[in-house]
Amino acid sequence: MELLQNFYETTLDALKDAKNDRLWFKTNTKLGKLYFDRSDFTKLQKILKQLHQSCQTDEGEDDLKKGTQLLEIYALEIQMYTVQKNNKKLKALYEQSLQIKSAIPHPLIMGVIRECGGKMHLREGEFENAHTDFFEAFKNYDESGSPRRTTCLKYLVLANMLMKSGINPFDSQEAKPYKNDPEILAMTNLVVSYQNNDINEFESILRNNRSNIMADPFIREHIEDLLRNIRTQVLIKLIGPYTRIAIRFISNELNIEPLEVESLLVSCILDNTIQGRIDQVNQVLELDKESRGAARYNALDKWSNQIYSLQLAVINKMA
Repeated sequence: MELLQNFYETTLDALKDAKNDRLWFKTNTKLGKLYFDRSDFTKLQKILKQLHQSCQTDEGEDDLKKGTQLLEIYALEIQMYTVQKNNKKLKALYEQSLQIKSAIPHPLIMGVIRECGGKMHLREGEFENAHTDFFEAFKNYDESGSPRRTTCLKYLVLANMLMKSGINPFDSQEAKPYKNDPEILAMTNLVVSYQNNDINEFESILRNNRSNIMADPFIREHIEDLLRNIRTQVLIKLIGPYTRIAIRFISNELNIEPLEVESLLVSCILDNTIQGRIDQVNQVLELDKESRGAARYNALDKWSNQIYSLQLAVINKMA
């Protein structure tokens, strides 16, 4: 990489007097990408500044006639902000890049922009927007033949699970051919266990496929959210028949420590997923009978109103 860096820098020196703008731009972009790969963000920012200046009008604004070059610069800058987790600048630049309509960018460039947008949305909890972006990124990577397509497909699956969708992401025409890909197979199985609320199978897949799933820092960043989601679903099903239930029993069923169970119960009580209170002395969850009864009554009342509305509709039609 050091040799390559010297090569690009020497080429740029030689191009100073040649006035070959196109080659200068391409070489500078490649050098910027090299600085990014080496996490040398100080030098990268200097390159980005030079590249931006080359695509500006005399008034100092972005020259939209150079839309394709601008998107290449944005893609590089967006990647830097994604790694730095600078969501404020990332969001502004991401939205700016989607406004450029005059460009005919390489699918790889759009793949990078969309992937980074998906990561930004996922970190902000906007799961549907993340799902859309990862799908667009996957299609662009697939079109360009980039190996990033399999990684992006994993992110698409991750977003699909976090948005609690019942639709299998591999049902789409574009993703279906990769369903049995060795790189993707673990994620396919993860989706099935997640949708079935099979926590033991879910954890087993994570353990047995660490290299395919947990090795990716971005996926690892969100696995805890997935585990919390699936544990919450299993918890709600588990406590259904009871008015009092021991925390130790829940702990055994969810295969986590009692302290983790308490933390999960507290968050569920605070967001009204569960109506009840924790008896910490006796280590018991006490469920609110009145709320449970009221919820059942409200559901029956709604059901009877719907039947009555349907009956009136049928009578009016007959009349």
